[in-house]
Amino acid sequence: MSEAPIVLGGRPSLLTWRLAGLALLPLVLLAGFVALLVATGSGLRPSDAPPVEDLTVQRVALPAPGQMVVEIANGGPSPVTIAQVAVDEAYWDFEIEPSATIPRLGSATVRLPYPWVEAEPHEVMLVTETGVTFTGAVDVSLAAPARDLGTMLQFLLVGFYVGVVPVALGMLWFPVVRQMSARALAFVLSLTVGLLAFLLVDTLLEALEAAARLPGGVHGVPLVWLCALLTIGAIEAIGAGRRGGQTAMSIATLVALGIGLHNFGEGLAIGAAYTVGELALGAFLVVGFTLHNVTEGLAVATPLSKGAPRLMDFVWLTLLAGAPAMLGTWVGAFAYSDLAAAVFLAVGAGAILQVVYSVSRYTARLVAQDGLPALSAVTVGGFAAGVAIMYVTALFVAA
Repeated sequence: MSEAPIVLGGRPSLLTWRLAGLALLPLVLLAGFVALLVATGSGLRPSDAPPVEDLTVQRVALPAPGQMVVEIANGGPSPVTIAQVAVDEAYWDFEIEPSATIPRLGSATVRLPYPWVEAEPHEVMLVTETGVTFTGAVDVSLAAPARDLGTMLQFLLVGFYVGVVPVALGMLWFPVVRQMSARALAFVLSLTVGLLAFLLVDTLLEALEAAARLPGGVHGVPLVWLCALLTIGAIEAIGAGRRGGQTAMSIATLVALGIGLHNFGEGLAIGAAYTVGELALGAFLVVGFTLHNVTEGLAVATPLSKGAPRLMDFVWLTLLAGAPAMLGTWVGAFAYSDLAAAVFLAVGAGAILQVVYSVSRYTARLVAQDGLPALSAVTVGGFAAGVAIMYVTALFVAA
């Protein structure tokens, strides 16, 4: 005799309640066990040794003559109290917000009147109530940019110069690419993969560098890798849900998206470095970034050679790839955060890796239609040329 089937809907069956209870049982036992650990101190006797302290000086800024601002974060397991602040080995009065005691994973801002000297280095030392010291430095003292409309427009203009203009110039190669033979197009597509591979490594290293400046409790390096992997999965899932497979426009959009995320990180670096006096934004820098980024427009235009793009498609792709640099310079100058920089750069690295994979597949499919192998002197040579071009043009960027 067979068992009666369980009918879903209506009143929950006894089996449903039993499964719910079994699902909640581990959580209830876990809560009780944690309460026991808290009440008994895990069975360990308290130590007389001072708590481990881990402060990170995230940024030292000079908002105006005679003013210094130090942003700090607590990455240790216990609260930390700031007792004294010294600049260039001399102790100074200071104000700290929101409190001199910084909780675990908390942050604070120290403000002190200090007659800093333009173009000279200064060292800041924070002393906790236990006597532990933490230091930060200003390599070249320059006043931070004013938060007014004129300064904001200047930073946006710099982002336009280093982002939108080079990409637009590179897109002008589209008519030439469109007339290329299959072998020449395979070379240029492989060159595009080489350009993107260089951007991938550059973006990932920048993300890891920003993560290294974070407090240890934030686990910045694992966060970078996880954000990159999640980005790859998200883009792949979105692409899998689209009908029609890869098209020239979809590939170009992916390339522009990856480049745009990289350029956002590039803008972050420019704005942030300028505010702490580590970068002189001059004509040479703008020329250097233009030379370095002009090949990005070629990378976006090349997949379109097999499609029928409209003028507005070029405008959209140029803005998608270049305009994030404008936003990045503004955010870097006025609202920089190492955590946000690490996350954005990690997302950019993941997007570029996904784009490298997509463009490689697209290239392999095109060369196969013309009877060419996926790996040949043409494709390998194009890849090497792309990496070489990006490396040489990067030498013109004085960062």
